[in-house]
Amino acid sequence: MNENAASTQRIADKEEISIHIDSELLEQIRHLTNDPSRIIETAIKQWLRGEREPDDDLTRTLRRNPPVPPKGEWND
Repeated sequence: MNENAASTQRIADKEEISIHIDSELLEQIRHLTNDPSRIIETAIKQWLRGEREPDDDLTRTLRRNPPVPPKGEWND
């Protein structure tokens, strides 16, 4: 019975909202779990704490190549 009381308390602490989300993205989330709201909530918490590293092509920092030695200093 304690499990039911704890579960009810957790649900009471949450609020229900409505969002618009891409249907393909939602299908990918549903492939992972039957409870998409849990995945979305976890992702938002990580994002707010700054735990997620962006992995988008537009946000990646490129590694610099080492400098090329001046002419005549090649180690051939």
